[in-house]
Order: sequence, then C-alpha cells, then structure tokens
Amino acid sequence: MIYKADCRHFKGHIPCKPHKQNGYHCDDCSAYEQISKRILIIKLGAIGDVIRTTPLVVKFREEFPGCKITWLTWTPDILPSSQIDEILKWDHNSILYAQHSAWDIAINLDKEKEAGALLKTIDAKEKFGFVLKDNEIQPINELAVHKFMTGMFDDVSQANTKSYLQEIFEICGHTHQGEPYLMDTHDEKGYTWNLPKGKKIIGMNTGCGGRWTTRLWSIDKWVELVALVKQQHPDAEVLLLGGEAEDVRNKEIQQRSGATYLGYFSLYEFINLVNQCELVITQVTMGMHITLALGKKIVLMNNIFNKHEFDLFGKGEIVAPNKACKCFYRGSCVDGVSCMEELPAAKIAEAVGRWM
Repeated sequence: MIYKADCRHFKGHIPCKPHKQNGYHCDDCSAYEQISKRILIIKLGAIGDVIRTTPLVVKFREEFPGCKITWLTWTPDILPSSQIDEILKWDHNSILYAQHSAWDIAINLDKEKEAGALLKTIDAKEKFGFVLKDNEIQPINELAVHKFMTGMFDDVSQANTKSYLQEIFEICGHTHQGEPYLMDTHDEKGYTWNLPKGKKIIGMNTGCGGRWTTRLWSIDKWVELVALVKQQHPDAEVLLLGGEAEDVRNKEIQQRSGATYLGYFSLYEFINLVNQCELVITQVTMGMHITLALGKKIVLMNNIFNKHEFDLFGKGEIVAPNKACKCFYRGSCVDGVSCMEELPAAKIAEAVGRWM
C-alpha cells in the first residue's frame, strides 16, 4: 500500500475527502491531483479585508491548475473551505508549520509586523507584499510600493484611483480582470427564515462598527428610508440587518418603521440571511463585503473613504452625502456635525429604485 503526499487532497493526519466519499486508496485513486504550486497567503486583517482578498484565489486557480492554497488568518471561519485547501488560524502551531514548509509562492498583504516577520523567515521561491526589514514593515519589492504609500500618506491615498483589488493584484504581479469574491452561502446548513414567500427582500445593514463611527447614519434617517422604500416598492420586504452591537438600534427602527427584524445571529447565519436579499443598503462594513461576495445588488453609503477603493462588480452604486466630507479615514468628525446627516434618505431611495 502506498501514499502520495504530492496530491492536493492529501491530509496525512486524517483521511482525505476522496477516500471518505468514495473509499479510494492512493495506488488507484481517480481523484489524484498532483500539486503544481504550493501557495501561502498571509492575510490576517478584519473579516471584510479577508473577504475582499479572495479573488486572488480565483486568479491562482486559473493560472496554476492543481495548485494547493494555504491561507493564514485571524478569521478562518469567513473563508470558503470548498475553494481553499488549507485555512489556518494565526497561532503558534500554524506559524511553526509555515516556517518549516517549502512554498513556491508566499504572499503577505498585511502591514502588521508579525505578518512581515513571518514572510521574512519562511522558505519560498517567490515572495510578494510586505516584509519586516530594519525592524519596520516595508514593501518587499517595487510591486508593493504603491499600496504601501497609499497607507502612509493621506494625500496620496485621496489621490489614488485604483481599487483595492487592482492594488493587491498588482502586488502579486497580476492585473485584476473581474475575478469575483469567494464565499460559501451555507445553504447546506438548512437555515430557515421567517420571511414572506414570493417577495423580494431589501436588506438594510444599519450599523458601522466601532472604529469609524463617522460613517454612522442616524436612526431617524433609517426610519425615513424604510418609509420611502416601502412606499416605492410595496411588493418588497424591508429586512433590518446587523450584529449584537446593532440590536438595540434595529429594535427601535423596527418599532418606529414596521420593518422586519429577525435578531442577530452567528457569522454563518448572517451570511445566509444576507443571501436571502435581492439588494442590500449598507455603509462600508463587513456587511458590504459579504453582500458583494454573494453577488447581491448593493447601494453603498460612503463618506470617509476614497470611492475608487471599492469595486461593486457592476451590481450597484456608491452614494455620498451632499456635504463634502473632511474626515478622510477618521473615527471622529472634525466639524462636530457628521456629514452623514447631510445624506438624505430620498437620495438612497432613488438609488434603490435604479437597481430594483
């Protein structure tokens, strides 16, 4: 009896999927797929940043059929296990594995020093992204300089006309050509939702997270928007979306507007709930990236970020406040009065009308 450790399905410590599903053994396995490249992606980051890096997987699968992709991250649960061979949580065990393995390609897209230190120490034929040098994070080569500079200087970032996807593809020596986000819908888990049959669902993701609170739209504005959308789309159901941090806010919006609110859920359930929507209205949040990954229509409210950063894949539009924002990448408003209050509900409702 033999084993083939160069197969993309090989696990070693547990049976592989072809064996579990079909009883195959390595000596006569029709599912055998020799690994063409071993690729390591280090993208720790927030959930949204991890999601919007997944188009690289699509590119590598096209360029290197049979490649084995390993991804090291703080948030492994968000990544699609059906598309990525190894999804590892950043910890001592995973770092030890990465440092004592040989890679064809290793990419670090994070500017955390620990991520750059790992890229520096691992054995790889080609390395891309950011590395620890002279005790500081720096671009490993010229391909990473543009993305590095937009993170260093606000004026450079504001003048940037490249999307995030254009930038990270360039870091890896490629051109983004519409490769999509990847995400599992989790339909197979059998989640059921108390939503009306035959109605299109318009999701409203009402929060913005705690870091960039300058994005927050008031409860009054959401209540007004619900009324306008219900009036314009009587055949649709308005569904409030959010996590535990938005629970109190969503309950008040529900009570005042009559919108549907089902509560807050686990990450997998939230993804599946968003998948029930025809269109989602959101600020720049994790909800935005999940919406795009699921291929849903989107109306994106944006004030403090460079609009060129976002690729909506032709599925929606970005709507900005009527007042020009002075708070580029700031968590608090320099004027004391948020420009988001200068974003009329009617402006969002008009955008919804263009995409429903």
